[in-house]
Amino acid sequence: MWLRVNSRRSTTAEYLEELRILGIAARAEERVPHAIVLDTPCDVHELPGFAQGVVSVQDLGAQCVAFPLDLSGDQRVLDACAAPGGKTSLIAERAPNLKELVAVDIDPHRLARVRDNLSRGGLEAQLVAADSADPKSWWDGTPFDRILLDAPCSGLGVIRRHPDIRLRKSPSDIDKLPELQGRLLRSAWEMLAPGGRLVYVTCTVTRSENHGVIAAFLASTPNAAIVPAAAWQGWPGLGEADDIGRQILPGEAGADGFYYAALTKA
Repeated sequence: MWLRVNSRRSTTAEYLEELRILGIAARAEERVPHAIVLDTPCDVHELPGFAQGVVSVQDLGAQCVAFPLDLSGDQRVLDACAAPGGKTSLIAERAPNLKELVAVDIDPHRLARVRDNLSRGGLEAQLVAADSADPKSWWDGTPFDRILLDAPCSGLGVIRRHPDIRLRKSPSDIDKLPELQGRLLRSAWEMLAPGGRLVYVTCTVTRSENHGVIAAFLASTPNAAIVPAAAWQGWPGLGEADDIGRQILPGEAGADGFYYAALTKA
């Protein structure tokens, strides 16, 4: 059970001490800022400061999204498939002086969870209930400097925690996903500023949903280029890089399986 300490409200060392006093054994993952893993999972309401937004539950692999995003305070940032809001909150915590942070999700009910997570942490973002694949229906035309596309996927990277995925996902379901992922990627690309960076993320391990989607997009998009995985500042050494992105396999360093690719626009 991984936690992310809200750096606006505490430090990793301070929070570890609070856990120690309560007899909750935990350790920090020094390579990923503000990441803590519990020796034994517990109910969130047993965590000191959880209700006050001092800490959130978020897998180590998900927390690694901050590295390829390369956030800074002068950026307009879009979280294109935001629910339930863990990565939106991470962005708001890591870059508190952003020009603007916009969180979009097609499901209004799930978007309410984004609002709840932000509110609990004392964080702010503009929330939009809309389809990221149809920017004309909601986007004001002002480009974004950073876009996070945490694309809908088969979820096979989290199967160790959600074994029911094996029952809910069929091969035919997975075969349909690259078309949706590619459509979301093309739409997000329209909203990216020249010189900006788009980070594509899935919590799966299938090549068709990861490397394949990005390779097809690059082949059809002349103004798109890869930001090599070796250039992601501060990356903690997890996963294996290919010619496009980086794959963390389930269980590595206790993390779920995630794939990341970073693109820049000419």
